[in-house]
Amino acid sequence: MRRRFRSLIPFVVAGLMLAVPAPFVLGQATAQENNLRAEIMNNALNKDQFKNVHVAVDNGTVTLSGTVNLAEAKRKAVDRVRHVKGVEAINNQIEVAGPTIPDAELQQEVVKKVQYDRLGYGTTAFNAISVSVNNGVVTLGGHAYGPVDADSAVATVLNMKGVKDVVDNIQVDPVSPMDDRIRIAEYRSIYGFPSLNKYAIDPAKPIRISVQNGHVTLYGQVDSESDKNAAGIRAKTVPGVFSVTNDLQVAGQPSEK
Repeated sequence: MRRRFRSLIPFVVAGLMLAVPAPFVLGQATAQENNLRAEIMNNALNKDQFKNVHVAVDNGTVTLSGTVNLAEAKRKAVDRVRHVKGVEAINNQIEVAGPTIPDAELQQEVVKKVQYDRLGYGTTAFNAISVSVNNGVVTLGGHAYGPVDADSAVATVLNMKGVKDVVDNIQVDPVSPMDDRIRIAEYRSIYGFPSLNKYAIDPAKPIRISVQNGHVTLYGQVDSESDKNAAGIRAKTVPGVFSVTNDLQVAGQPSEK
């Protein structure tokens, strides 16, 4: 019996030796996570705007938490971390600090900013971007003349204080020689009409002209029903237009939508 017991000892020792590498592998994984976190903190997020952002790493998934001052910084943090080698996924829990502005007040500020955005580039009348706000989150919809105007509107709002995040639902109208010709012709036909010329005075409040593959939609607000009808009639006189939808609203009247 004593001899048989001694013969089992090598196998027990061998089993213990086989179990030794397991903690070593776990230690390697932790070191990789620590290295990835250090890379993110020291390089990707080493700007002052990210000083209150915290980073945790678990098997390639990076969790970002803490606060930033602007929604733009929240977006930028994700973009910068996404390009770090070894990052498999990002869980963005960053919150936007700063003032909390009532939704109605914030909406008015955002509308004004968007209306005057891209002023001087000649595309203001062709942007019909809508704005809604819920708990500081701004949703942008409607139509924009090309991707540059859409991206500019989003970037403008992301940099506004009080905005917690931006949902981009803007539809980018096609940019083509045919549609551009129609846009210019529609602008001249509508704003060249004596009773409608007044709407060109304030760039933030023009009759908005949206064109999609030859189909025209009019947005904005006019002073009277006669102005709305006149704009619709003038829009239909442009050659090459397939259809005209008149969604102009009359001041003081409830919205039709």
